[in-house]
Amino acid sequence: MHAAIDFGISNTDAVARVRGALTYWTRPSSRAPDHDVVREMLAEGDILLETLPRIAVTGGRHMVLPASLGACTVVPVPEVTAIGRGGQALASPGQAAEDTSVLVVSAGSGTAVVSARGTAYAHITGTGVGGGTLLGLGRLLIGTADPGLIDEMAMRGDSNGADLALRDVVSGPIGTLPPEATAVNFGRLARHVEQAHPDDLAAALVTLVGQVIAITAINAARAERLERVVVIGHMTDMPSFRRVLDQVGAYYGMQLILPQGAGYATALGALLHGTSAR
Repeated sequence: MHAAIDFGISNTDAVARVRGALTYWTRPSSRAPDHDVVREMLAEGDILLETLPRIAVTGGRHMVLPASLGACTVVPVPEVTAIGRGGQALASPGQAAEDTSVLVVSAGSGTAVVSARGTAYAHITGTGVGGGTLLGLGRLLIGTADPGLIDEMAMRGDSNGADLALRDVVSGPIGTLPPEATAVNFGRLARHVEQAHPDDLAAALVTLVGQVIAITAINAARAERLERVVVIGHMTDMPSFRRVLDQVGAYYGMQLILPQGAGYATALGALLHGTSAR
């Protein structure tokens, strides 16, 4: 049995391999990691800390943990390494890390962009725009920081109820961008704020965050000459966010890989790296 925990800003994620099968679980982050936090997190997955010879940890303040928790050895995994390795595993299931090159975009509270070339992992760029932005502005604009509710509203809404499209400002397409592509995020509200429907505001908010992340990813991939991009992190749990990424990828001719279980990729990367680095 092996396990790993990713101590994120918003969520604490865990993954365990029990009798060859992977299981995942999560809970909101509440305090800095310590012996009790680790024990409680494992217990939610029906795992006793005492049964583990070692546990891999990453994210947040994982370095505050001691070298061991009782008889269990703590294996710290750098977050960049965990992001890169987890992205590789989801982008190319069953393929060895040594044979995989991919740009990994971790869309969490903020967004980190990591190149994964074999077993070499490097932070390339990033943006402060991410899930934390979505929730913070969601509270201000539509009165909720519930990601599920924001997602439901965004799926019902029309972002052009708040945004200006190209057809609104230049009367046609620009390059490969169609007339319905966004020209100015939230631009319509400068003159017509009283007409904004909450569902349209939610759609415009998800569009803004998704577009920033997608454009950052595409530009980084081209700069790094990496042909594949995989997006991980719990923002991919939202269908409205995935829709925006698919749309931007289509505009710019680059598919963004959105794997299932992407929210647990960093924890999975820590598990895979931690169990191989003996």
